[in-house]
Amino acid sequence: MTMARTWWNGRDRGGSVLLSLVAAVALLAPVLNLAVPESSPLHLSSYVLMLIGKYMCYAILALAVDLVWGYAGILRLGHAAFFALGGYAMGMYLMRQIGTRGVYGHAVLPDFMVFLNWDSLPWFWLGFDRLWFAAIMICLVPAALAYVFGWLAFRSRVTGVYLSIMTQALSFALMLAFFRNDMGFGGNNGFTDFKDLAGFNLQSATTRVVLVELTALALAATYAACRFIVASRAGRVLRAIRDAESRTRFLGYRVESYKLAVFVFSALLAGIAGALYVPQVGIINPSEFEPINSIEVVIWVAVGGRGTLVGAAAGAVLVNYAKTYLTGAFPELWLYVLGGIFILVTLFLPAGVMGLRPLQARAE
Repeated sequence: MTMARTWWNGRDRGGSVLLSLVAAVALLAPVLNLAVPESSPLHLSSYVLMLIGKYMCYAILALAVDLVWGYAGILRLGHAAFFALGGYAMGMYLMRQIGTRGVYGHAVLPDFMVFLNWDSLPWFWLGFDRLWFAAIMICLVPAALAYVFGWLAFRSRVTGVYLSIMTQALSFALMLAFFRNDMGFGGNNGFTDFKDLAGFNLQSATTRVVLVELTALALAATYAACRFIVASRAGRVLRAIRDAESRTRFLGYRVESYKLAVFVFSALLAGIAGALYVPQVGIINPSEFEPINSIEVVIWVAVGGRGTLVGAAAGAVLVNYAKTYLTGAFPELWLYVLGGIFILVTLFLPAGVMGLRPLQARAE
């Protein structure tokens, strides 16, 4: 109710703008890609459509990070691991859909298993031939890992830089594990060459448009869910934990329970983002676990504005658009540019891009 009143009174202007832009993308993308001829300057190519879908997946991931960092004060440098786990769960489903159309024509085993002389499908691949099962795993696996890790860390009151180091170590360990061929996840190459999703051809223009539509819907729902949380009583407790954890605990609040709940929910959102990302990009491999990816997400949030939600989503789009351009024009300079952006924002824009708004608008 609090969030509904906030929107009704026009106080969440940034959220209204974000949702309006997402709605515009959902309405215009199908028309510009399918109805407008390729000869027209207004035509939206399949490549640009893929980029839009990818940017929106990154925006969902940024919202997930902002929820735990911006509002609960949990700086986790390993959220890309949850994103990758959701992507791998979707990739396992897509690999099971290939069937006899693979290079080796095996009806059950993916090509990489046939190449490595596997005799049968591993037990943890069972059930991934069904979309509903894959959807459950997309949510369950990241959430379960977050629950176990968070329960151990928060119960031991690990915070600050120690928590950040531990989360990076977890991501690095997962990356090394998934690189191994005997793990059953495709090793260095990961999963690719996807054919169908729910019986629809992934190379079809219509299917790609539908995926962008679903991603736009997921982004809007993610923002609404995060806004609901931060506008609720639980959100006020999370901000109190961020600003004065010991004092909040002294007042009788179960700090560990609040942190664990928001941490698990954030991991679930990251897993969903990864699952939407994979069929649009067409590949998932262990490089998605790399710690640098998690650091980049933190930079997106910092550039856009920590603790604003809207800024996190905007930062994800702005930084990745710059990355797309600069990696093509100046590939050897991109990482220096990214580091420079982070330094400049830290020194001169501590509130991120959202800090450029007039004071009155920020107060609202």
